[in-house]
Amino acid sequence: MRVFAAVARLGSFAAAAEELDISNTMCSKFVRDLENNLGARLLNRTTRQLSLTEVGSTYHKKVIDILTEVEEAEQCVSELQNEPVGTLRIMSLPSFGSFHIARAIKGYKQQYPKVAIELNLSDDFDNLVDKGMDLAFRVGELEDSSVVALKISSSRLIVCASPEYLKENGTPQTPEALQQHVCLVTSNNVIFTPHWTFNIDSVETEFDIKSDYLTSNIADSLRVAAINGSGLIQLPSYMIGLDIQSGRLMPVLEKFEPKPLPINLVYAHRKHMSVKIRSFVDYMQGYFETPPYWDKWMFEGK
Repeated sequence: MRVFAAVARLGSFAAAAEELDISNTMCSKFVRDLENNLGARLLNRTTRQLSLTEVGSTYHKKVIDILTEVEEAEQCVSELQNEPVGTLRIMSLPSFGSFHIARAIKGYKQQYPKVAIELNLSDDFDNLVDKGMDLAFRVGELEDSSVVALKISSSRLIVCASPEYLKENGTPQTPEALQQHVCLVTSNNVIFTPHWTFNIDSVETEFDIKSDYLTSNIADSLRVAAINGSGLIQLPSYMIGLDIQSGRLMPVLEKFEPKPLPINLVYAHRKHMSVKIRSFVDYMQGYFETPPYWDKWMFEGK
């Protein structure tokens, strides 16, 4: 079941074999034996793609539940010893995971050296359990009621540009003035959209921002372009707060700034939270201060 679940999650026998530290042949044999035992085909196999059959999809959901119960049963032993052990699988947006979770892991590992961290960076917010994840960091308001959400921090949404760009092109004083500026916008992204949000007379208002200069589905690339003087961006402060603090970027239109975005740590509904997950949740609650370190430049000198 563990091999089948890994193949389904990774979409590849080779990737599953590498993760589980077994041979490709053994990996295929386990799944084939499972299919023979069930009398049903679980996977559609082609030279280019691997996908679950309808039966396989239903079976996979049950397998995940069973493996979760097995893991929790095994975890009971370590809970009796009061020491977190095992692999903790975490999902996050690439930007937040790269900028901040990767920073936090060192301190967590110093406290809990027997926990291995598997950090999966993705814009895909599918069901945590189906993905085999223990926890996920999500930015913005949540609509999924099937998970437990714990707010651990927040992030401002800021329009900014490099000092060089503003010196050459002037500073916009209203959102409408953005039409006269080069704006760098995101496209086809789960969180970041080409619609910039502003607070106008206490009302959250969206502006459809057009760009014939640069659009990207990865917000990090727009940040780099803005630092190099290409134009204006609107991004969460967890991405650009440290750049503002260092002077690489300068905020504009601050009086029109919308409400902050919540940053939540989410996990699946479970009757008992394992000591491994609890240790990470507790650590992250203490790691992000109020205000978070990426927003401290706001309060300097005040």
